[in-house]
Amino acid sequence: MNILAHAYLSGQNEGLLIGNFIGDFIKGDPTSPRHGLSPGEQAGVRLHRAIDTFTDSHADVAAVRDILHPRCHKYAGAAVDIFFDHFLAANFQALTSESLTTFVPDFYQTIQDNVLRLPSSAMRMADYMIRQDWLTGYQYLEGIDRSLKGVSRRTVYPSGLDTAIEDLEQYYEQIYSHFTYFWTDLVDHTQPIRISLLSDL
Repeated sequence: MNILAHAYLSGQNEGLLIGNFIGDFIKGDPTSPRHGLSPGEQAGVRLHRAIDTFTDSHADVAAVRDILHPRCHKYAGAAVDIFFDHFLAANFQALTSESLTTFVPDFYQTIQDNVLRLPSSAMRMADYMIRQDWLTGYQYLEGIDRSLKGVSRRTVYPSGLDTAIEDLEQYYEQIYSHFTYFWTDLVDHTQPIRISLLSDL
């Protein structure tokens, strides 16, 4: 899953949220002194990895990857992440009982308050994310298309992501159906992991 899902699944704990946000930027053992992470941030990295592992092995995610593979090939998983964040953003109130217009500014503020805790590459991404308001834009196909094109510009090999919005439009209801089944399973899977990680702090 992408940024919005990871943020929501972190709950209200600041350290967990920061660690989850930087999870892709932390290589190896998060407790290593070279990372300089607090215990809460270390737990957030573990939560991020648990979410990614569950996501990568879920049948509904695999089904969407199969839909996207003819266009995106090895980058189909990246497109799934972005598409699923679209469905979460577009249905945020119904899925979370929270308002996206409240959640996103609070999340951005937490990131800004802890910006010096971020690795430099995550700091740059956070700056773009907040200035361009990626997460609010995820509600709309235009925002998703911009995100896909942005990722496409950073891939080493041709990715098909620059035109992947066409697959979202063509298979919208089918992909949304897979997302709804997956999201329920992901929330149920993540909640006890988050509780366990917090209890160890």
